[in-house]
Order: sequence, then C-alpha cells, then structure tokens
Amino acid sequence: MLNTFQQQAHPALPTATHDEATRQEFTKSFKNFIQQKLLPGLTPIYRNRVAPAFEAQHGRAPADRRDIRGGMVRDLYFQHYASANRIAQELLWEATNVSIDRQLPELIEKAAELSAKSGAVLDIPEGFVVPRYITALDIHCMPGGYATEVAKNDISVGALYDRGVYLYAMGYMGPLNDDMGRSVCNYLQRRMPDFKPKRILDMGCTVGHATLPYKELFPDAEVWGIDVGGPCVRYAHARAAGLGLEVNFAQMNAEETRFPDGHFDLVVSHILLHETSAKAMPRIFKECHRLLSPGGLMIHADLPPFDLMDPFTQFILDNETWYNNEPFWGAMREMDQFDLAQKAGFDRTDAKFDTAPMAVMEFAASEASGYSQDAASAVAEREFTAGEYAPGGGWEVFIAQKQKSVAAKDAA
Repeated sequence: MLNTFQQQAHPALPTATHDEATRQEFTKSFKNFIQQKLLPGLTPIYRNRVAPAFEAQHGRAPADRRDIRGGMVRDLYFQHYASANRIAQELLWEATNVSIDRQLPELIEKAAELSAKSGAVLDIPEGFVVPRYITALDIHCMPGGYATEVAKNDISVGALYDRGVYLYAMGYMGPLNDDMGRSVCNYLQRRMPDFKPKRILDMGCTVGHATLPYKELFPDAEVWGIDVGGPCVRYAHARAAGLGLEVNFAQMNAEETRFPDGHFDLVVSHILLHETSAKAMPRIFKECHRLLSPGGLMIHADLPPFDLMDPFTQFILDNETWYNNEPFWGAMREMDQFDLAQKAGFDRTDAKFDTAPMAVMEFAASEASGYSQDAASAVAEREFTAGEYAPGGGWEVFIAQKQKSVAAKDAA
C-alpha cells in the first residue's frame, strides 16, 4: 500500500521549521527504504548462505530463532541491515527533539492552557514511583524514556513520542497514530455489536493515541487512560482537549491502580505487554480481572506470540530485543497468556487470540471519504477476508471475559 498519510496537526503537537520537517521526513523515508529494500534481502541471505553454512557446521538445520540469529549476526548483509535500522531509530528521535527543545516553554504553556479548558480529570500524584523496568533504560531508544522530566509541568517526552511514533510507523498508524485503538473498536463493532461499555480503561496509554477512538465510538462512556509516565499523561490530557474530546488521564501503574473493584466494563492495552517485565505482566492480568465488572472484557493488542510464527519471522521480530532497547520483547512473546489469564481469575475457555484488521489498511481498501470514526465504522460493518491486504495487516488481540457468575455460566 502506498502510504499517503501525513500526521494530522493538533494544538499540542510541536511545529517544525522547514529544515526540521525535511530532516524528519528523511528519517521516515530512510526507515521505509530499510523496510522495503533491505529487509526483504534477509530471506535469500538466510536460505542461500546462512542456513547451509549452519548445517555444514552443526550437522543439522537451524532449529529456532536463536540458531538463526547465531548464523545471521556473522553475515555482512545482516550487519548492514541491523546497523542501518539502529541509525534510523536514533535519527528520528534526534530530528524530532530539535523541534521540541526549540519551543519547549511554549509547548508546556499551551498544554496547560488546553488542559485547563477540559472538564476531564488529570491526576498526577505527588511522589509517584515509576517502575525500575521503565527507568533503567530508554525503551525503543527514545531519549528520556516515558518518564523523564526536565522542567516543571513537563510534556517533552510526550510530545517526542507523539511525533516520533508517526515517523517510526512511517505513517501506517494513521494521521493521528491511533490505528490500534480504531482497529480494536472496529473489531468490537463487527464481532460484539451489542457490547456497550459504560466505563473503559486504557492501560499504558502513553499520550492517548489509542485511547481516544473509544471515546469516539462510545461517547457516553467514562474513558480513562493511565501510564507510569507523568509527562506522557500530562501531554495526553492536553492533546485530547485539543482534539475536542474529554478523556480522563492519570499517572498510575497498571500493576496496581487506584480504581475500585469492578469499576470498568472494558480494560484494554495497546503494545503495552512487551514493554513490561516478566514479573509485572502477571500482576497486570490480575489487576485487569479485579477492575472488571462481571461480564467485562480484557483486550490486549500487540503482535502475535512466537508460537504462532515460524522461526525466521521470530528472528526478524526479536531484533527489537537486541537492537532497539526492547528487553522484554522476546520474553513476552514466549509467555503463556492463557495461563496468565487463568491464574488471574479468568476462565480459560473464555479467553482467545484473534486478529483485529488494521483500520488504516481497511480504509485504504475502501471507498470511505475520510479517515475518521465514521469512516472506520462504515468499514467495520463488512466482513474482513484474510489475505485481502498485505501481510502484517492486522493486530493480534488477546481477549478474556470475566465471568458474570458461576450460575450464569452454567446456564449458558
């Protein structure tokens, strides 16, 4: 699909000078070159060079992603690909930070002004302790990670994430970087048209990209986004207000929130799980179960677990662990989410993996007049056919439902 999207401007988004915008567009184009031109070359390199060499040395074919990696890291073509990928990642953050540093005081002032006009809650408690697995390194090489503050009422890493994610995804997350939220909303419309949650929680929301579509789809619902990064939720609140939506945001740890039992009908996350530790993930599942009302849904959107991929695809995706400061990426994909859900209190038979087709890909294949909730809703009303789009056209969703009651389940 030829990507023609540009990021949609909003009042909280940093503006770029001509030269800054040009550098940012270069980083996006460079990443696209790597994905379209260099990445495809890894397959023949592996099949024709690395796999035969591995078999000659070990007397067997590579058995898993670790065997594949052991051979590939010594190949010059892979080294070229991996170094180019890392350079592109560092360039996109640097190119974006220049704009933010130049106008940070104005951005902070604008965010405070937008938030002040909103009737939604912004809750950032004094003395909040960010988990060490978040502060110990800059996840996906983003300078400052999610929680670093360099000024009073800081929003800098939130602004950096907003623009940087657009460049990282090369526009394929849509003009508002909200494709994951829109895709799950489409899934709910298509598969569960009678589901009308009154309270919705988005865990690990960062700047609310995926949070806002739920408010659009369920305008009467009470919607919350939580994240451990104070600058992120501060920016998220202002961004939502600038886009005309009243959504509540709070600095909270998804392992242990401040909400009462059974408060939400729908608890979601979007690419959260692979950025949490092995100790945190079971706690998050347990907290989801505690927070859900009877019959409520837990939905975690991410990429598929490794057991749903061939070893070479596992190897390609696991490069994020090795070269993009994503230490939990590979480990998370080996965890048994069904087991985690069962131990958290969900019935194993009420849990499943499914695919939510990417809203941006569905939009491109439709005749919808604009990328909006109305357009997404129109697309969601038709059945999705596997293979209609290029590979990678969907988000893997893990869904579990909290039992309404033992009696109700027996009756069903």
